[in-house]
Amino acid sequence: MSSKKTFDAVVIGGGPAGMSATLTLGRAHREVLLLDAGEGRNAPAEAVHNFLTRDGTPPARLRELGHHDLSAYPGVRTRHDTVTGVTVLDDGGFRLSLSGGGTADARRLLLATGLADELPDLRGLAPLWGRSAFHCPYCHGYECTGKLVAVIGAEPPRVRLALQLSRFAADVILCTGDAPLDPALRTTLETHGVTVRCGALSRLEADGDQLEQLVFENGPPLAREAVFIANVPRQRSDLAARLGCATFPDGCVEVNEFGQTSVPGVYAAGDMARRATVPMPMAAVIVAAASGTVAATVIDQDLLSADFGLANPFPQPEAERHVP
Repeated sequence: MSSKKTFDAVVIGGGPAGMSATLTLGRAHREVLLLDAGEGRNAPAEAVHNFLTRDGTPPARLRELGHHDLSAYPGVRTRHDTVTGVTVLDDGGFRLSLSGGGTADARRLLLATGLADELPDLRGLAPLWGRSAFHCPYCHGYECTGKLVAVIGAEPPRVRLALQLSRFAADVILCTGDAPLDPALRTTLETHGVTVRCGALSRLEADGDQLEQLVFENGPPLAREAVFIANVPRQRSDLAARLGCATFPDGCVEVNEFGQTSVPGVYAAGDMARRATVPMPMAAVIVAAASGTVAATVIDQDLLSADFGLANPFPQPEAERHVP
């Protein structure tokens, strides 16, 4: 795409945040380009949950429905592509180099490139991810109702998760590995029917993508139907870093309540970004979609202010907050 046309906005990332933002901009009669690299973070999962009217929808189907909605708006263009480079132009706009060839110019950028899950080095885990090995109780906890569940880890958040799941799982065992467990937390777990098992975990064994048992370096295996693992989310793209957006120590891009980053004209939405008052990235699909709608609305108002010389009701954060 070598185009002399300048888009009002280019949305980078075709997940729920990016598609929702594109929909909002398209309905506002903005010229917007959506760059969709393909499968997102939740692609391994069987279904999307906690999304009103779409609860239980496969991720690929949700993406298909989103593109169908976007096709109704003449100002929207979509392209299966990724960004290989970005240049800030003299007028404050942006020029994107695309992996498929050519460039695209934009007055504003919305980053919705998402996170990728870095999994522990545990044999047998990868094929089960999103099917019977999980990280989020709100995305997958309900599907563990009445099942035998294991939670891996000894840290206080893992204890908290084990207690949460114990309200509806048939049985929950906290597998602490070789890490020490606070005695007070052990007492709380045992008081509420959560068993603690120590010892290094060797591998997960399954039938297809259905977990069957946890195998330890010593002692008998543990029959389980689901396991909750502490994953490490990483930025899927380095675009935010290349643009110089401020980030938190966990790698999330810092935004304010309007989706604005520390870089003028650059917005971010979805699980790749969070506010300072939110202690961790939110994995819920409906939260990502909502953040895209908010950011797109502010982008439209930002452009409206620029086009008509009006005061901007959503001023960009101060440049001194910029952390390269």
